[in-house]
Amino acid sequence: MKAILEFTFNEENNDRTEFQDAVDGTKWKHSVWEMDQWLRGNIKHAPDDISDDTYKAFELCREQLHEFINNNNLDLNF
Repeated sequence: MKAILEFTFNEENNDRTEFQDAVDGTKWKHSVWEMDQWLRGNIKHAPDDISDDTYKAFELCREQLHEFINNNNLDLNF
């Protein structure tokens, strides 16, 4: 299968932002995956002296991140 994205650059219609988003899609996905893993690590390997508020904040952030991903019909699987 082959898919082609086409962008036309001209002075009247500047599609450079959309083009760069399309080109950088994998970088964005990897960055979000790294954030998810960082949050997971802070939850899974939390030190004994971590406050309950901090621990709950990590959990809430990770849950919200997953909700955003799911609501946009995305996944973090590579």
